[in-house]
Amino acid sequence: MTTRDPQASALARLAALFADETRAACLLALLDGRAWTASELARHAGVAASTLSEHLGRLVAGGLLAEERQGRHRYVRLADARVAQLVEDLAAQVSPGSVVRPRNLRESSAGSAMARGRTCYDHLAGRLGIAVTDALTARGLLEQETGFALTDAGLVWFASGGIGLERRGRRPLARACLDWTERRPHLAGVAGAALCRHALDTGWCVRIGSERAVRVTATGERALRDLLGVETTKLR
Repeated sequence: MTTRDPQASALARLAALFADETRAACLLALLDGRAWTASELARHAGVAASTLSEHLGRLVAGGLLAEERQGRHRYVRLADARVAQLVEDLAAQVSPGSVVRPRNLRESSAGSAMARGRTCYDHLAGRLGIAVTDALTARGLLEQETGFALTDAGLVWFASGGIGLERRGRRPLARACLDWTERRPHLAGVAGAALCRHALDTGWCVRIGSERAVRVTATGERALRDLLGVETTKLR
């Protein structure tokens, strides 16, 4: 008699959580790293609040989402960076040809903005994330040959720029995250999160609407050009 791998059923249950378009839409939306209310996610996914509540319950029970309540409101967010990495990695496996084309100008514009620059949970992605990652590498601040790692010069660069690296827990200092639009890795981990947080706090980047897309400001263009030599044409 064949002995079944005890992990098989657990893996199947986890995969089933992703195998629904409404749940997938929620997980992708929550890659912006923020907490959303159930009603906000229902509008985003285009389903009734009662329908979404059932889906959220499954995602929370499966450990993919964490929830908290404030008064009458129920907020949910991705459980942790590990879940965000899993969602982004799965999205990167989707063939570009299988993605549904935008139905109107609004969807087309939103898609273009996401491709230019966005947050991937708590770090920068899209052409912006790739441009910053390439610039860090070209300047000898980030090593990519044997996996992402900050060099000694990179550690000095972060410190001198006032970008704190909170190395607590088991999260790696630098990690490669496959970008689902660029099909190349961008910087994640503690360093990626710190750089993204600094970019938003200093006004280098601003969020566009309620989506994950971000836009580089004139201040950000100057800072990235002066500090990393990033060509501003790559950020537009």
